[in-house]
Amino acid sequence: MSLGIAKHRFRELNQDCVIFPKIIEGKINTEQFLDASQQLVQLINKFGKLFAPMKYDMQQNIDKLNAKFNNDRDNHSTLQDMILIEKTTGNNTIAIEALLWLRRGMYMIQLFFEKIVQDHKSGQATEDLVACLKKSYKESLEPYHGWMAQQLFTLLARMVPTRTQLLQILTNGHEDKENEVLQNIDELCKGLKVIVLYLQEFYILNHLNNT
Repeated sequence: MSLGIAKHRFRELNQDCVIFPKIIEGKINTEQFLDASQQLVQLINKFGKLFAPMKYDMQQNIDKLNAKFNNDRDNHSTLQDMILIEKTTGNNTIAIEALLWLRRGMYMIQLFFEKIVQDHKSGQATEDLVACLKKSYKESLEPYHGWMAQQLFTLLARMVPTRTQLLQILTNGHEDKENEVLQNIDELCKGLKVIVLYLQEFYILNHLNNT
């Protein structure tokens, strides 16, 4: 299924089509990236209290990046330009830190959705998504969280919707569209994975992880 078809069908079913921009000549369009990030926050907001802390954190980081972008749209037209300019000037690391944490949050969402799709493809889909969520958290955010944040996540993880409940949210209650929505979520994850991996490499190459 092409990305365009996936986008169209996902919009028809859920009105929450999240398509991240393509990487062109090694760079990511800032405005398109922030628009897609905002749509992703709106999507996870549908999942209730469980994702509320993550939604709040992601939204704060998106707001910081938007403020930086709007301060100089011409020179900040790509994420790479905006981040490297901030690194070079050395005045602050607001955008560098905001993108770092936004990327980590996106990575957890990507892993969580991927595990749901993989279980579906295996034909052994489970209703209990707690294990999927905990594993996704362990691989993404847990290494960077303190003890209190980890305990909060453990508490909130108990509120994760069942697989059926989650799919009802994603399909707006249209059970006959479950397979199609899962296919489109799979496409969403693939696009998100490309962005996340590229930003991980960009931060490593430019020694930004510990800025």
